[in-house]
Amino acid sequence: MPEKTSNNSVGRGAGFALLAFGAFATHDAIVKTLGESYSVFQIIFFSILFGFVPVVLMVMADKSEANLRPHNPLMVAGRAATMLVSMICAFYAFTVLPLAETYALLFATPLLITILSVPLLGEEVRLRRWIAVIIGLIGVAIVLRPGVTPISLGHIAALAAAISSALSSIIVRRIGSSERSAVLILYPMLANMLIMAMILPWTYRPMPVTDLGLTASIGILMAVAQFLVIAAYRRAPAAVVAPFQYSQIVWAIPFGIILFGDTPDIWVGVGALTIVASGLFVVWRETRHGVSETSPVLSRQNYRPDTGPVPRFRRNTKRH
Repeated sequence: MPEKTSNNSVGRGAGFALLAFGAFATHDAIVKTLGESYSVFQIIFFSILFGFVPVVLMVMADKSEANLRPHNPLMVAGRAATMLVSMICAFYAFTVLPLAETYALLFATPLLITILSVPLLGEEVRLRRWIAVIIGLIGVAIVLRPGVTPISLGHIAALAAAISSALSSIIVRRIGSSERSAVLILYPMLANMLIMAMILPWTYRPMPVTDLGLTASIGILMAVAQFLVIAAYRRAPAAVVAPFQYSQIVWAIPFGIILFGDTPDIWVGVGALTIVASGLFVVWRETRHGVSETSPVLSRQNYRPDTGPVPRFRRNTKRH
């Protein structure tokens, strides 16, 4: 009976994860839709503005959060900076590239986390994970096909978002045990909203109510997806939940075809499958005992460029 209960809990966790990343994919499709008419800075400002209150309520629900004073202010500032760069670059990539192509490049984030964990975390990466990383980077080259197809600013932005997100993840891994999740989530949101507000007067375009509603839905979807991710990690281990990150590309293909008329290129599909397979292998290897000291990819739990770490709620071990 306990085993059955445990399996049911893991199944529900997987279901929550699938819904969470479906919400994120819908979020990205709306970003792409709005990007046809508005600047990235305006979209980011209003999405954070509308998503701020539900995210604050969600974070503050953790009664262990005693105060908002950072213990590592420089690192927290570094996380805010990397998150800002990642959001701007990712949102821009979504507006100018097909969704599936953008995801394929953003999925390189776990591979970059693995690479950066060696000099920045002292992680020992053994031969099998290095082979997986190299194969994943070959997948990135397949998607880009330098010399065959022109590499646009959108491609560069997607790669910059992946690199910035990986650096943000490393920072979270370095200070996550000493900083409260509220600090790691709310400070970057406030900083990004402030910077976008400073840029907004030069990029603002009046928005009809329908478009304003779409920007509100971006913020709400972000908060809902974060809530679902928390629910998933409460019920299932990271090794089960993390791979569902890649399900976003499954949502992206029909969104791209139906909403934007984007039919995925065969080479983008091959490259994406290569990147996903290598990323899944890295996640699996980090679950093996004695393979990874810091588990940098699994400890991040969510590689989205526009969200913070999952708040450190205790996993629920009671009957659901």
